[in-house]
Amino acid sequence: MAGPVDGKTRSWPAFLVADLRTDHAGEAGAVMIYRGMLAVSRDVNVRRFARIHLAAEQGHCTQIALLLPPAQRSRLLPLWRIAGWLTGALPAMVGPRAVYATVQSVETFVDQHYAEQLAAIDRHDPQRQDSPLQLLRAVLRSFRDDEIEHREEAAELLSGCGRPAGAALRLWTQLVATGSRLAVKVSHRI
Repeated sequence: MAGPVDGKTRSWPAFLVADLRTDHAGEAGAVMIYRGMLAVSRDVNVRRFARIHLAAEQGHCTQIALLLPPAQRSRLLPLWRIAGWLTGALPAMVGPRAVYATVQSVETFVDQHYAEQLAAIDRHDPQRQDSPLQLLRAVLRSFRDDEIEHREEAAELLSGCGRPAGAALRLWTQLVATGSRLAVKVSHRI
């Protein structure tokens, strides 16, 4: 698989092809999470939160698309987009607490996912001498930093919503985390 990094074509190691496919699918889903929130929520703070994070996720999706030719992307992108939209719209129907808890859950998973990819790159290039691979690592690291920031902001906003999450919200966030893990496993292959 070839992908441009810094204006050059690069053949990525096989493990990275699958990882980049999951990244693209995940970022496409994340774009739709925020679009789902914006389609449903009328809360001014939720809408501001969603617009800011939508812009970041769109940037990530665009950058990953430059690294992964269309033939190498997940063939299930329509499914990931629908799932993302529902993951944003459903909690937006419930209210800000559900929105922020959902984002915190998703971003906790995404942080771990990008950390695993960074560790895999480090194992592949322990001396950090493969310049294109290290440029890719820097891109993925910046994405991870953004996702950590999104998680922390969501956690702070959630704590400002008052009472702790009830059983239904805890069940929902567990479902979101499980769905995220499953989506990565599937998009890793398809």
